[in-house]
Order: sequence, then C-alpha cells, then structure tokens
Amino acid sequence: MFPWNLFPFNKQMKDNLQNMKSEEIEQFIQGIMGKVMPSHLEGMMNPQDLRNTSQSPPSQQPNMIDAVAFETHDCIFVRIPITREEWLKQLRVYHTANQLIIEHIPKEEDKHTITLPAIVKKKGASAKCKDGVLEVRLIKSFDTQFSQIEVSD
Repeated sequence: MFPWNLFPFNKQMKDNLQNMKSEEIEQFIQGIMGKVMPSHLEGMMNPQDLRNTSQSPPSQQPNMIDAVAFETHDCIFVRIPITREEWLKQLRVYHTANQLIIEHIPKEEDKHTITLPAIVKKKGASAKCKDGVLEVRLIKSFDTQFSQIEVSD
C-alpha cells in the first residue's frame, strides 16, 4: 500500500503555499525546477526566453550536431543535417539498444551520443543521405522480457 502520508503535498504544504507571496512562490518553483531539471536544460526553461521570442536562440556548444530523433509505430528515425559532402566519407554510425553514436563529424575527434526514444533491434538499421540530411532508420524492439521475482517471507 502506498504511504500517502509521506507524499509531499499534505495539508501543511497547502497552508504554506497559501500564505506565500508571489515572489516566494516563484523562488520555490525555481528551486524545485533546478533540482528536477538537468543543468543543460536550464536555458530551455528560462521564462524570459519564452516571453521574448524576438531574441535569437541560445548558441549551441561548438562541434554539436543538430540531430532530431522521433519514433513511429515500428521505427525510430534520427535525422542529422550534413552541411559538407566530405562528412559522409569520414562519418561512422553505431548504435546500441537505446543510443545512436555518431563519430568523426564535424571534426575527426568528435563523438556524439543520441539517446533513442525507444529500444531498438540489433539488426535491420539503415542510413540514407538525401538533400543534405542523413536519415538513420532503426527498427523498434517489442521483445519485452519479463522475469518473475519470487518474494520470500
């Protein structure tokens, strides 16, 4: 049974939130978000950036690729813009069950790891480059292996 009395939203917290000023609530929420969100996502969650869309987007780290991963019912697709033809000759693409690894672009010593939105099969992946975009297609794995665990007294 779930211990509801340990849940953080109890009557005392409700009373504390009702008695807080708006500045205190904002600081409280910022503190919670700072603990929950990884540090590399903080720039994405900045309310000033959301309000003021006329500003240019924050600059990416140098040598980062702008990869987009999405899934369909059967496959995971990762699209990577290729700005130079010579990248295709030096590019190396690997994958594990949940990550795509891109090596040697834009520089020879660079290595990028992209976390996939679902588990993929070991075989059956393919990659094509068309119109300056490298598209990697990975087949989703539906083999969920469950093992029962005996509970002892």
